[in-house]
Amino acid sequence: MKKTLSILLLIGLSACTKDIQQPLTFVVNSSTSKIGWKGSASDHSHIGSFDLNGTVITNPDGTVKSGDFTIPVASIMDYDLTDPAKQQLLDDLKSANFFKIATYPDTKFHITGVAPYRGTDTSAVQGANYLMTGDFTMTGETHELSFPVKIGRTADSLKTEAKFKLDRTKWGMNIYNDPSKPLYIYPDVNISLHILAARSK
Repeated sequence: MKKTLSILLLIGLSACTKDIQQPLTFVVNSSTSKIGWKGSASDHSHIGSFDLNGTVITNPDGTVKSGDFTIPVASIMDYDLTDPAKQQLLDDLKSANFFKIATYPDTKFHITGVAPYRGTDTSAVQGANYLMTGDFTMTGETHELSFPVKIGRTADSLKTEAKFKLDRTKWGMNIYNDPSKPLYIYPDVNISLHILAARSK
């Protein structure tokens, strides 16, 4: 009888240990997560946001292992204009001039690495504790992208915040890129991430 109890106890402990060591999946809350953007010219700027969805996988120790995000271009919003100027701007951004939404309706980000961040970049989000690296796909082109992030995790949720600049010309968005022309838009777009994800049951 004692031998049977010992075997059952060992099996139970083994199962518990195995469960603890399993990676965890967190699903992005699309209704509370946003990607903010700010595009600037020499004499004006525009701000707005995108929706996103995706999943994040964490290691047993709680650090981020991998993740995939999809940003539907059709979700783009502008916050500083009113119609008809607002709609004209959004139509232009969706057109072949910028995102080419008819051919590429989504942009994507695939995490390839997350390492501790000990940098001193004053433009990074306050409290940044990791450097996130991944493959960013936009307008049919994929390039590596790295930026400091602040990641906080509880047993059931994951929160990620970041601020960085994205050079749109690396992804072929070269329109309004001549400083000698009447309309010159700076290559760098300011990006801010506010991502909340819940543990998948």
